[in-house]
Amino acid sequence: MDSAQPPFESEMMTIIPNGKHSEDLSVPMKILPEEDRFEDTEGHTAEVQEFLPHPDGKKPTRFTDFEGKTSFGMSIFNLSNAIMGSGILGLAYAMANTGVILFLFLLTAVATLSSYSIHLLLKSSGVVGIRAYEQLGFRAFGTPGKLAAAIAITLQNIGAMSSYLFIVKYEFPLVIQAFLHIEESSAEWYLNGNYLVVMVSVCIILPLALMKQLGYLGYTSGFSISCMVFFLIAVIYKKFQVPCPFQEFHFNSSEILNTSMLADSKSSHAEDEEELSCGPRMFTLNSQTAYTVPILAFAFVCHPEVLPIYTELRNPSKKKMQHVSNISITVMYVMYFLAALFGYLTFYDKVGAELLHTYSKIDPFDTLILCVRLAVLTAVTLTVPIVLFPVRRAIQQMLFANKTFNWVRHIIIAVCLLTLINLLVIFAPGILGIFGVIGATSAPCLIFIFPAVFYIRIVPTDKEPMTSTPKILAACFAALGFLFMIMSLSFIIIDWTSGSSGPSRGH
Repeated sequence: MDSAQPPFESEMMTIIPNGKHSEDLSVPMKILPEEDRFEDTEGHTAEVQEFLPHPDGKKPTRFTDFEGKTSFGMSIFNLSNAIMGSGILGLAYAMANTGVILFLFLLTAVATLSSYSIHLLLKSSGVVGIRAYEQLGFRAFGTPGKLAAAIAITLQNIGAMSSYLFIVKYEFPLVIQAFLHIEESSAEWYLNGNYLVVMVSVCIILPLALMKQLGYLGYTSGFSISCMVFFLIAVIYKKFQVPCPFQEFHFNSSEILNTSMLADSKSSHAEDEEELSCGPRMFTLNSQTAYTVPILAFAFVCHPEVLPIYTELRNPSKKKMQHVSNISITVMYVMYFLAALFGYLTFYDKVGAELLHTYSKIDPFDTLILCVRLAVLTAVTLTVPIVLFPVRRAIQQMLFANKTFNWVRHIIIAVCLLTLINLLVIFAPGILGIFGVIGATSAPCLIFIFPAVFYIRIVPTDKEPMTSTPKILAACFAALGFLFMIMSLSFIIIDWTSGSSGPSRGH
């Protein structure tokens, strides 16, 4: 640093989170004690705490060309919405194949690991003053690191958005059909999933995706979470309304007669087995148990959204953002466990891979369940814009890294992304199998591997040697990510070669 420069001047850094402009920002910084500072790899002092106000009394711009204005509560809504996905519908099936105690242990372990992973991201971000996942990769490994992070985010989130729109494509026509009490499929345009998914994308998702800042989606995220709370309340209520064993719904009265005659002819031994299936199991190990680990791990994927939300947080600090993350993970942890528990206690071993489909076996015209399915569709639809933001930022980091913010480019990227995803959903019905492989590779990278290796590379060795406990833990965390990736790919390959269908094959 030039000796003529005032001692409170920081280095000039080019930061481009969320695709904002890249002009050099120089802000006055308070002089920290030696133990509160880190030196980056070039010997420059990087700020790790809050900035002091400018001498003229104005607050400084924090890492972006705008000051973060998103409140603490809205940030929690956004991150919770990013965590929440269609995976909640399969957690009851996961509990049926692990048992209550083993499921609770696995869910707790995954939630804890996810929180620790976010801690690594935030600590790495604080060391170098960067709040963009791709830029952390660049600081750690140069251009290859930046491209690896951007590609992983793009593939993972495009896969997630495709899975959400697949739900809209296949579930929305069934909801309309049930509300209209149409017992057989019809050729009407409003029952065509391809038309409906395009309409939802254009009328709902695209306007929300055109928002300049992620914080503006806090209200829609709050509404989305409210829809899932309604889903949870309905699952708890139905536990006390559905008898065990339950009788499946039949349209044809003769089928009902035949079914009842068949039931009367069952032996007493079969009846005893039926009764045994109406009790919860604490521990279960079977061929489907192995699938529960990827299901639970993917249920807490939110890491691409953490740094953008951090950037737009009002009066941001690492401690404050960690609180946002911990509260969001805790809220979703409770919702996940309650949904899985009461869904499992309703159907026990008869629960399906998709919980709402199991309710439809009892009565496809149940008004409450129809409203719940509509609420889930709403929640899934409102999650797509949240997931799209990191993809757009990753594309801008790869293709337009040194460009200033431009509304035309901002809109074109969103339109192109939604167009691509709609084409995949409409014309490639087997694309989710491919994204299953992508998810099994990109998700472990984003959750486990990248945060750990970025942390090891970015935090200076003079402050935390490679033999220090934090870096040893980070190395073990990265190794766990590699192990998880190998396991996930092995399950998918076994599933494909055996010709079976895993519990979450469709989503």
